[in-house]
Amino acid sequence: RHLEQSMSATLGQKLVVENRPGANGVLGAQAVKSAAPDGYTLLVGANNEVAINRLVSSTIKYSWQDFTPVGLIASQPLVLVTSPKMGVKNTDEFIKLAKANPGRFSYGSSGVGTSLHLAGEMVKEQAGIFMTHIPYRGSGPALLDLMGGSVDVMFDNLPSALPQIKAGKLKALAVTTKTRIPMAPDIPTLDETGGDSGLKGYEVGGGSGLLAPRGTPPEVLRKFETDVRAALNTPSVREQYAANGLIAVGSSAQEFGAYLKSEIARWAPVIRATGAQVD
Repeated sequence: RHLEQSMSATLGQKLVVENRPGANGVLGAQAVKSAAPDGYTLLVGANNEVAINRLVSSTIKYSWQDFTPVGLIASQPLVLVTSPKMGVKNTDEFIKLAKANPGRFSYGSSGVGTSLHLAGEMVKEQAGIFMTHIPYRGSGPALLDLMGGSVDVMFDNLPSALPQIKAGKLKALAVTTKTRIPMAPDIPTLDETGGDSGLKGYEVGGGSGLLAPRGTPPEVLRKFETDVRAALNTPSVREQYAANGLIAVGSSAQEFGAYLKSEIARWAPVIRATGAQVD
C-alpha cells in the first residue's frame, strides 16, 4: 500500500489494492491470470503465488510463465523463533537438543507448501534432525500455539514475529538472510549460529513482486517497471518498508524473472525430498 500511494501520485491515476485471500494466494493469482492483458490488472506476489504453489499442487492450472515479471518489490526475512521456556540460547543448541531427542520436537507453519513450512523442512534436511510438522491456517494461530507451548519452534515472517520477540514472548534464534537485519541487529543469521550444525550458508526468505498477465504490451510493462523502481528508491518509501520489516528492492523485470527461476530451483528438490503436497 505504501507503493500504491507513491505510484498513484506518479501515474496521476488512483491504483486500487484488492485483497484476494484464500488458498495460499492461488485465488488472487488465478484472477490476474484470467484478466485482460491491458495493464489495468496486476498481481503482487512471488514465492508462494507463482513459484512454490505449482510445485506442491497438481491441481493448480497456472505457472509463473503465465505472467510477465515487472519487478521485485521487496524481500521479507524469515526468523526462527521458539518459546523462552525452551531454554535454548541459539540455533546450535536447539539442533543438538533435537538430535539427542529424535521425534520429540515439533514445528509449526502457516500451512503445507508455504515458505514457512519449507524453511523448516530445509533445516531438517541440512541439519539431519527429525521434527513433526504441524500446519496451521495462517501464521497467527501457529504463533499463539508456539507461545502456549503446543509446538516448539517455527519460522515466521520477521515483521509479524518482531513485536512478540521485543515483548519477550518469543525467543528469536536466527534470521534466514545472508547478513543481519538492520531493524533487528541483535538477531544472528542461521549461517552464524547454526554453522556447527550443518546450516552454514543457509539462506531463504520471502519476496513480493509485481507481475502482469502474459501478453501485456511491452510499453505498458516498461512504464510500470520504471515507476516501481523510482518509487522504491525514494527515501520515504524505503523507510516505510524498513519500519514494517521489509527490505525494498526495486529490481528490473529481468532480475525478477531470474529470481523466480532461482526460487523454483531452490525449492523443487526440497519438495521432492519431503513429499510436501497439498493435494
